[in-house]
Amino acid sequence: MVFFNWLVSVCLVLFLVLFQASRKLTRTDKLPPGPPAIPIFGNLFQLGDKPHKSLANLAKIHGDIMTLKLGQTTTIVLSSETMAKEILQTQDAISCNRTVPDALRALQHHEAGLPWMPVSTTWKNLRKICNLHIFASKKLDANQHLRRSKVEQLLTDVRDSSRLGEAIEISTAVFKTSLNLLSNTVFSIDFADSSSHNALEFRETMEAFKEEFGKPNFSDFFPTLLAKLDLQGIRGRVTILFEKIMKLFDKEIEKRLELRKMNDYIPTNDFLDILLQISQDDNEELDRNLIKHLIFDLFTAGTDTTTTTLEWAMAELLCNPKSLLEARRELQQIIGKGNVVEESDVTRLPYLQSILKETLRLHPPAPFLLPRKVEAGIEIHNFVVPKDAQVLINAWAIGRDPSIWEEADLFHP
Repeated sequence: MVFFNWLVSVCLVLFLVLFQASRKLTRTDKLPPGPPAIPIFGNLFQLGDKPHKSLANLAKIHGDIMTLKLGQTTTIVLSSETMAKEILQTQDAISCNRTVPDALRALQHHEAGLPWMPVSTTWKNLRKICNLHIFASKKLDANQHLRRSKVEQLLTDVRDSSRLGEAIEISTAVFKTSLNLLSNTVFSIDFADSSSHNALEFRETMEAFKEEFGKPNFSDFFPTLLAKLDLQGIRGRVTILFEKIMKLFDKEIEKRLELRKMNDYIPTNDFLDILLQISQDDNEELDRNLIKHLIFDLFTAGTDTTTTTLEWAMAELLCNPKSLLEARRELQQIIGKGNVVEESDVTRLPYLQSILKETLRLHPPAPFLLPRKVEAGIEIHNFVVPKDAQVLINAWAIGRDPSIWEEADLFHP
């Protein structure tokens, strides 16, 4: 059995070598510079366990626009504000589609998930729905009572822990608050009810998602050779996780549909009610599958990013006592000791805003943003970015650019 596994591995490596050797070289003098690549694997082994830091160091040598070969995938890395604007603004129409990680092909999420699906009529409709029914100022104002309620619950939990002399795990407390806020916005229920089995299962499933997406996946680096094989089993495990989450969403949707059939049903006007009404009016625009995948995207984007940012903010303040004292001084002076901060107070708290902005500068929740895919060859600063190249914007490196910030690696709100 061991010999058979070894033989399969050798055959696979030989096949990859022959495949690479048989391909014509595509690198041209107009490609951005980059580090030398080894056969087959390219620059994969230069990524390290913290790719955003490794690529920032390589950019210091090769420049703020750089070419890497990650297996089969030609990748262009942008590490400055100027280069990022070229893709995000000047060339946005050609580079707005995504390079899809293989794990996200589970349950065809790459075709139904808003951040990953190609620009299309469906994509435009989903963006319109989100902008009108979640992110519009009128909707945000209408949900202010929810945010106040969940923050008050968080403060109550903190006071109880303080009275009992218990340590507080920031990530757990913030995740619970974020999850309950989102679940109330979408379903009008608390997902993070400590007595609920669903809440525990949801948290564990989301953590498992993070773990799987954080693993290097050979299917992403050799898409034409290995994508269908799922050698590491990542897509298979992610499929199981997706099915768990979708089953939970299905249960809530079914309950709501039954309630909506009753003559005395009073609309909750939460996001699920709005989506079901839109689907009822025009099922071609928004079917049940799209609803579930959209809700999944909202939960993944709205819980982990908030948790990570606030955890880093607290860590930075605890490591920088002067900044912590200044934040307390501003709160006492503007709000008053013991008073609760309201959303309307935030504009009067410039130092508090600076703390969050500085946290996002040093610790962006998505260091490379979302990977982009160039639909046609484009030219940036006399360099050619070839068709189908993956484009990574190193937001972590841009936030620590010494040409923009003094002492760029230090926390200075």
